[in-house]
Amino acid sequence: MGLRIAFFGQAAFGRDVLVRLLDAGHEVVGVYAPPEGRRPDPLAEEAEKRGLPLLRPRAMRRKTGEPLAARVAEHAALGADLNVLAFVTMILPSEVVDQPPHGSLCFHPSLLPKYRGGNALAWQIIEGETESGVTVFKPDEGVDTGPIVVQKGGVPIQPHHTSASLYFESLYDLGVEAMVEAVGQVASGEAVYRAQDESQASFQGLVDDAVARIDWGRPAAELDRQARGCDPNPGAHARLGDGQVRLFDVRLGPEVAGAPGTVVSVEADGAHVAAQGGSLVVGRVRIDGGPKAKPGEAGLAAGAKLG
Repeated sequence: MGLRIAFFGQAAFGRDVLVRLLDAGHEVVGVYAPPEGRRPDPLAEEAEKRGLPLLRPRAMRRKTGEPLAARVAEHAALGADLNVLAFVTMILPSEVVDQPPHGSLCFHPSLLPKYRGGNALAWQIIEGETESGVTVFKPDEGVDTGPIVVQKGGVPIQPHHTSASLYFESLYDLGVEAMVEAVGQVASGEAVYRAQDESQASFQGLVDDAVARIDWGRPAAELDRQARGCDPNPGAHARLGDGQVRLFDVRLGPEVAGAPGTVVSVEADGAHVAAQGGSLVVGRVRIDGGPKAKPGEAGLAAGAKLG
């Protein structure tokens, strides 16, 4: 039997989950998408194309944490059986999360309880994990702490993976399948809610510029993981003279002669930067907020010192 679903999400992932749920016979009574921006949101476009009720609030609760009563009432009026949260960045009040009879299901791009928090993809790479996966859980008052409904693992993290490529190459399709499977289990009454093992839990904060700052005193392998985890955002960064350079499309290279942080050569495959126990081969850079470009095109030359 199909469910009446209030759908919260964004981007292509949200769109693809929405389409799959509609194809499975569920009724979507409302779609919550991000406010209009410079670029069209694929989820919002799909909802409009299908004539689904589209809601684009800037917030569901005040900065104090208290819910916005009008938004809570608006959501309750939809009469949803279940909320589906497909990569949601908006913070929802418990009055919305818990309102439907079946509560909510939320997607997370890690094998919970490991890597709770808003930058799970980045931290898995930075911390040197070799395996990833996806989790669909029922949110509670904690951050990514609720009981698990569906979990799919066994996804190897490859040496070339950035946060973006790990998601799009390996976790995206798996995440769509997990969401559809979890909703199906709830609809059929077969969902089993498994408490997370707190002894295995870890929480990592957001990956900001402090996390992304390169320390050339660390081993090359750690710097490689840091740069890939921070790619595409915010971009691992180092000093370049009085300015700043951000490093993208980084891979680990062999050890080269030179002090750590020295650009030893600029070749077709990128800038080769000396590091402890290896080197970083940097495919693209952004200097002082400029556009991303190949190192030679951006003016980075052999002999430059990255601080």
